[in-house]
Amino acid sequence: MGKLQGIVAREAGVAAELTELSAAQLPPGDVTVAVSHSSLNYKDALAVTAAAPIVRSFPMVCGIDLAGTVEASDSPAWQPGDQVIATGWGLSESHPGGYTQLQRVSAQWLTARPQAFTLAQCMAIGTAGLTAMLCVLALERAGVEPGEKPVLVTGAGGGVGQVAISLLAGLGFKVAASTGREHLHAHLQTLGAGEIVSRAELTAPGRALGSERWAGAVDSVGGQTLANVLSQTAYRGAVAACGLAGGADLPASVLPFILRGVSLLGTDSVMCPAADREAAWRRLERDLPAARLEQIATHEPLARVPELAAAMLEGRIAGRVVIDTGG
Repeated sequence: MGKLQGIVAREAGVAAELTELSAAQLPPGDVTVAVSHSSLNYKDALAVTAAAPIVRSFPMVCGIDLAGTVEASDSPAWQPGDQVIATGWGLSESHPGGYTQLQRVSAQWLTARPQAFTLAQCMAIGTAGLTAMLCVLALERAGVEPGEKPVLVTGAGGGVGQVAISLLAGLGFKVAASTGREHLHAHLQTLGAGEIVSRAELTAPGRALGSERWAGAVDSVGGQTLANVLSQTAYRGAVAACGLAGGADLPASVLPFILRGVSLLGTDSVMCPAADREAAWRRLERDLPAARLEQIATHEPLARVPELAAAMLEGRIAGRVVIDTGG
């Protein structure tokens, strides 16, 4: 493959643009992947628009996810023709990412395509869906089980939120969904949310210890929202925190922890060990029907990534966006 296209960040503070690349510019790595699909995550939106210092070196091909077919391999773990996915591992931060047609990566970063999903469906899941599954697994390990009280999902209109709702509802949990976008209420209910909570209920300063409303929660918002969720979590409940769309601070009290035994579970998908990723993908195969992905995903071409990234930060995109790289 000769000339390529990619969404490239050239310098700090300047938005990434569609740029012509060459295969000769591929970074070090032992596996070369012909990339067919990527996805648009909130972190991608921050990187592409330069709204936050995600990119650590320049120039940088953006895109924290990729899916495709192995073209060449110096590793015995992968052979040409293998279909693989990669999410996180510093892609788009310290190593060029998936917004192009050809990429070279470390063999250790790759996961075999789950048989239940196509490459495009894997990117409909992507980092956001993997993160949602890791959060659900963390809640299960903490002892959160289906019962009378619902599990709350904040940032419910986003990719993490919509996958988390689908997973939790399918596992028999009552689910409450928090969003500020009224036009999504009916859609979130079709995914399995039995209760809609206004974003405003959770963004205003609240009590250090509120009423016990939630058996647990998946939180992608952070900030005051996470503080309020913790204060409303029931005895021995747990909150899996995975994002900061509402801020990186945590104006919370220790009371939920020392009076109710609430657990705050940090959930990371970037450097998550390969074994944990593989376990999460196996559970996604089991617990997330492929047909459900059509309800939460849209498909867009590579050229639209800069426009879509800006729209995501403005709250004008819901669910998952699969990027067809043209590879």
